[in-house]
Amino acid sequence: MLSDHVWTKRVMLGSLPLLCIHTVFACELLGRFDMPSLFKAGDVMIGGIFPVFNKQEDSSASFVKEPDKVKCAGFDLRAFRWTQVMMFAIDEINKDSSLLPNVSLGYRILDSCASPTNTLRAALTLVSSPEEIEPTAPCLPTISALIAESGSSQSLAVAGTLGPFRVPMVSYFSTCACLSDKGKYPTFFRTIPSDYHQAKALAALVKHFGWTWIGAIQSDNDYGRNGVQAFTEEVKKLGVCIAFVGTVLRTYPSSKILDVVDMIKQSTVQVILSFVPEGDLYPLMREVVRQNITHIQWIASEAWITAARPSTPEIYSSFGGAIGFVVRKMAIPKLRHFLMGISPYTDRKAAFVSDFWEKMVGCRPLSASEPSVSERSSKTCTGAETLVDSQDLFFNVTQLRVSYNVYKAVYAVAHALHHLIFCKKEREGTMRSCVNLSQIQPNEVSDQLKTVHFINQFGEAVFFDENGDPPASYDVINWQLRAGQVQHVTVGQFGLAANQAYELSIQEDSIVWRTGKLVIPVAVCSQICPVGTRKAQIKGKSVCCFDCIPCADGTIANATGAADCSPCPQEYWSNDGRDQCILKTVEFLSYHEPMGIALTMVSLLGACLSFATMLVFIHYKDTPVVKASNSELSSLLLFSLFLCFLCPLTFIGRPTAWTCMLRHTAFGVTFALCISCMLGKTIVVVTAFRATLPGNSVAGKFGPSQQRIIVCSCTVVQIFICVLWLNLNPPYRDFRYSHRKIVLECNTGSETAFYAVLGYIGILAGICLVLAFLARKLPDNFNEAKFITFSMLIFCAVWITFIPAYVSSPGKFTVAVEIFAILSSAFGLLICIFAPKCYILFIKPEKNTKKHVMGRN
Repeated sequence: MLSDHVWTKRVMLGSLPLLCIHTVFACELLGRFDMPSLFKAGDVMIGGIFPVFNKQEDSSASFVKEPDKVKCAGFDLRAFRWTQVMMFAIDEINKDSSLLPNVSLGYRILDSCASPTNTLRAALTLVSSPEEIEPTAPCLPTISALIAESGSSQSLAVAGTLGPFRVPMVSYFSTCACLSDKGKYPTFFRTIPSDYHQAKALAALVKHFGWTWIGAIQSDNDYGRNGVQAFTEEVKKLGVCIAFVGTVLRTYPSSKILDVVDMIKQSTVQVILSFVPEGDLYPLMREVVRQNITHIQWIASEAWITAARPSTPEIYSSFGGAIGFVVRKMAIPKLRHFLMGISPYTDRKAAFVSDFWEKMVGCRPLSASEPSVSERSSKTCTGAETLVDSQDLFFNVTQLRVSYNVYKAVYAVAHALHHLIFCKKEREGTMRSCVNLSQIQPNEVSDQLKTVHFINQFGEAVFFDENGDPPASYDVINWQLRAGQVQHVTVGQFGLAANQAYELSIQEDSIVWRTGKLVIPVAVCSQICPVGTRKAQIKGKSVCCFDCIPCADGTIANATGAADCSPCPQEYWSNDGRDQCILKTVEFLSYHEPMGIALTMVSLLGACLSFATMLVFIHYKDTPVVKASNSELSSLLLFSLFLCFLCPLTFIGRPTAWTCMLRHTAFGVTFALCISCMLGKTIVVVTAFRATLPGNSVAGKFGPSQQRIIVCSCTVVQIFICVLWLNLNPPYRDFRYSHRKIVLECNTGSETAFYAVLGYIGILAGICLVLAFLARKLPDNFNEAKFITFSMLIFCAVWITFIPAYVSSPGKFTVAVEIFAILSSAFGLLICIFAPKCYILFIKPEKNTKKHVMGRN
């Protein structure tokens, strides 16, 4: 699709030729456009193009005959004042003896009808000679510079056409950043900042108020498309999403306008940026007002925020509170007198004045030969009408913005001409002309414009950077209704700070919003995620539309709007709110918790019972029951059981390096001693009753000394295993991290050594069980082998079930399982071996006789 200015060039250059071409014979004018103009002759001519009428009426080209004269409609007072500012500035320069002395500036001002096509017609008219040129004359434009145009599309068409001819062009209202491309538009300058800066200003405004979900309206031309594109690129860096982009144009049919209105109504956005010239936006404004859409907060580009036509109470009903940027204002006091002097009777040939008069006074001046192009009135003026008492905003010269840009553009051209013409001082106080006025080349003026730098009468520095742009400086404007009139109130500024960074300052208390005085509109697709949650993108929707998902265990989000949750350090865990990390609970089996207290009590009870039983056996050491149970081994067994019951105390409490080494080795040695005693008792029982057989002398060879050797040797083996364990890879305190806690436990160090200790105890218990099982049916009322067998069955059952329970138990319950196994097996031995004897000693003392013990009746 061809851009606006390329299409315009092809139409103009193909169908309506108006170029001064240089042939081998002569330079001749091929055609002429009949365009009304404001004209004043001068030594040096400056051209001007302004959208005095804001709409070109449709016309069809048959390509058979010359097209009809262009007809325009919609007289624009604002643009007409721009023409008057140019005329005023040139008159002021001509009266200034220090600027271009003895050189008069002239002008020729044409209407563009806000159309790129007509703008190009006007530009070709201005650069073409007014009459046939002599055959020997060079083919040169008749203007030295051009002040044009307000619309970016129009300026693109002219700048692209006149650039190759090196004709300088200074725009007062074209802001498209694309015009800063010196490769394409080498002679384009402007006195209004580029949209590159405005896009940054608008992005800063959106960021300032935290708006992340907005809509955009663009005009279907270079200004709108490039402006919205630049704005989109800026706000994407800030995480802002554009919900939709609507397109409008003043020539669009109502159906397209309604489509944009429907898009606004169906969207969830509360804030919309309108990057559209006032003339293109006005049809949309009227439709928005008609449909009573009042919930939108509008952001305006500089093209319409201070325009007079939409600044009415009717439009304010839907667009009130609009906020946007505009160039800094300036007052030109002397301009009012000049404007008040406009009259159709002063120069009856002056273009556009009759339309102005009809607009201001309400009647057609007597000098008008035909009705004006603007709104026609059947009433004819009497000639007595005057503008002296008029209070129209047209005459308010205290808040000039675009008009001031026109003023600066004219003065920039004048200073460039001054530096070009007057190059040396002949003597102090006088200047000598170094260039023949008839030989001024447009490219020379363009070169001077690149270096022009002066301070105007208002104290502002006027200059252009390497791209032909002025420094960026904006006022923030807010629409407010005061005394029934829409006022453009300045509520902030945007520009370069001392550190060369862009800075936005806003007085929020002075802003009147669409929603009320101090209530800043909210513009988000999804409410910001609270602390403890993260964003979760909704499939198929913009990144600004999301769900809020609670952070997973062990992660937190301590700021609102978090994209991800941060994991806590290893020693920490997330709290219930998932907004801060808290220290994990250190878990171990302590003496203060119920389970620790219960196990401690049971352990001490077992130790007390063992000790008490040992005292009982010492007291009854001379009775047959005690003697028959081998009092020495029984006492040693009770002592080992006493130690076994105390072992669990090393498993309870905060683990340390010493307790970790002690608990497993003490457990292994005490239980080895205990089972060794049981083995000794079993062997004694077997050998004692086998000795009754004829010829058997085993009992005589298995006395107390041999019993002690068996107990000691079996215990020493376990001690040896534990010593190796402690030297090679001893148990140590370890931290095991789980979700909400840190399990403080004793690591066995060497699993092999741990299971070797258990295995050795298991081997001793197995041997003991087998021997006791073989002697279970020996003839005796007090057959201790039966009790040993039963106790060993309990012991083996406990430790066989211990292994899977130990492996599968979590945290401190692992320790509890091991303590339970120790206590269960110890109680099994204590009860099975010594409870029957205590029963006889205390309950059935009559059975405590040698005959009863030997089973003899």
